[in-house]
Amino acid sequence: MAAVIAGGEIGFWVAIVAGLVARYLLKLKRTSVVLLLLTPVIDLVVLVATVIDLRNGATANFVHGLAAVYLGFSVVFGHSMIKWADVRFAHRFAGGPPPPPKPTGREKLRAEWRDWFKCVLACGLAAGVLLLLIFMVGDTEQVEPLWGWLPRLGVVTAIWFATGPLWQELSPRHERVKEGARR
Repeated sequence: MAAVIAGGEIGFWVAIVAGLVARYLLKLKRTSVVLLLLTPVIDLVVLVATVIDLRNGATANFVHGLAAVYLGFSVVFGHSMIKWADVRFAHRFAGGPPPPPKPTGREKLRAEWRDWFKCVLACGLAAGVLLLLIFMVGDTEQVEPLWGWLPRLGVVTAIWFATGPLWQELSPRHERVKEGARR
């Protein structure tokens, strides 16, 4: 299963890079769209492999839970990661405009809140997938380790909150303004 997840992550980035190369260097717009649309298919393959592995009697372990978390974060953050890569690739290889500067001040705070809500959504989706796996397999002993992922998702969400929007919210206003002046 670890190889499937690693392959999924590698495949995700290979599909993105191949899609961007097709779009900007080879001028194959349709091909690039197809390649970029492969990213959710790769997520689905990882999920199906996880289900098959568990249904064939494998005892759930850390990696099976990681597959659900990978799926949640990939689905929620995948589009923004592709957009991030697209802007930079277009600028570097196709004469596109430079990437926008990092936000500062109030806009930075809004970005931190937006990313944290995306984290909550990703963790919620991962939790839903974990519960689906637990109930699909049905054997309590076989899926026991998957239950341990639910509190981990809560810890991830809390850490993200503390280091993101809360940190930005509590930083003195004059520091946020100075940050904007420095950049």
